[in-house]
Amino acid sequence: MSAESGVPTFRDTLTGLWARYDAGELATPEAFERDPALVWGWYEWRRELVERVRPNAGHEAVARLDCTVVTQNVDDLHERAGSKKPIHLHGSLFAPRCSGCGKPADAPAVGGAGGEGPRTPPSCRFCQSLVRPGVVWFGETLPVAALEGAVEAAAGADVLITVGTSGVVYPAAEIPQVTAKRGGAVIQINPQPTPLDPFCAVNLRGPAAGVLPEIVR
Repeated sequence: MSAESGVPTFRDTLTGLWARYDAGELATPEAFERDPALVWGWYEWRRELVERVRPNAGHEAVARLDCTVVTQNVDDLHERAGSKKPIHLHGSLFAPRCSGCGKPADAPAVGGAGGEGPRTPPSCRFCQSLVRPGVVWFGETLPVAALEGAVEAAAGADVLITVGTSGVVYPAAEIPQVTAKRGGAVIQINPQPTPLDPFCAVNLRGPAAGVLPEIVR
């Protein structure tokens, strides 16, 4: 969904200083414990990149549909396009929290440190532990409220539109299957085939920013 706004997908090849790293190796609790400055710096670089781009026609089309939005993306482009209270299954770059007590923390001012590379994370104002990115890392469970809200919405949906997902990350990949198994219709928008194809009533091959506005029209 956000790739067409210029946001690299999680599995895209990293560039610049980050090209020497594997994204999957940075997105773990163990990586943060081992080198918090490296992990924090990478996520702050991603957050600042998101701040510089704009929602695309796909985000805007979703907002016009005025539907329940469930997203695996950790950016805020749905909100900026006008969608109300998207359910973030994998957390958000804009909701850091304490790695110790878990309380929410303020996101640093964008551009405060600038550039690519390690950055020392701030300390929690309550317990002085390091603040961590507010995303779900490999090995962590999804937020209970978000997952329950997503399943409830999918179970009651007559139609579910799934956009741009690889269909291989669970439990998120099960959400469209919930709708299909309860008799709802699933429409998939993706440039490539995915493991979700058999569950879909309609598979539309193309980019989100091109197909979604056509659906709205």
